[in-house]
Amino acid sequence: MSLRIIATGGTFDKHYNPLDGALAFGESVLPEALARARLTESFTFEPLMAMDSLDMQDIHRQQILAACKGAPEGRIVIVHGTDTLCETAAVIASAQLAKTIVLTGAMVPYDIVGSDAMFNLGSAITASRLSSHGVWIAMHAQLFAWNEVRKNRALGFFERAD
Repeated sequence: MSLRIIATGGTFDKHYNPLDGALAFGESVLPEALARARLTESFTFEPLMAMDSLDMQDIHRQQILAACKGAPEGRIVIVHGTDTLCETAAVIASAQLAKTIVLTGAMVPYDIVGSDAMFNLGSAITASRLSSHGVWIAMHAQLFAWNEVRKNRALGFFERAD
């Protein structure tokens, strides 16, 4: 079973502009990250959108869902902004697709030293191989069911929801 990796933006895919200090989107960093990961299985990379998840609306979540529905692969990893990752996971889960879909992101952009992006991407790809059908969130060496997680904004990490 092959893998599809969908890019939607988020901090993972932002670039630092040294001239003005801003973080902005340019070309996706995922092709470079995937080359560095040295995957031995076939995969398809789909750059669906490049946006901050705080700017996402229902129409964007429906586009992500449509990409999941239309993908011939049974395993999908979605790189997404962390601020509304759980909301997008809920939309995808509502479709009850017979696929394993893992969402991940980063608290620090891939391009910045000390980023968690590569680790989270690797965790998500591994989780897509080992998890049953459903929607999962892989962040910081943990795997959560989509409806059992929340982002702890005060501490900057994901945790099991009570």
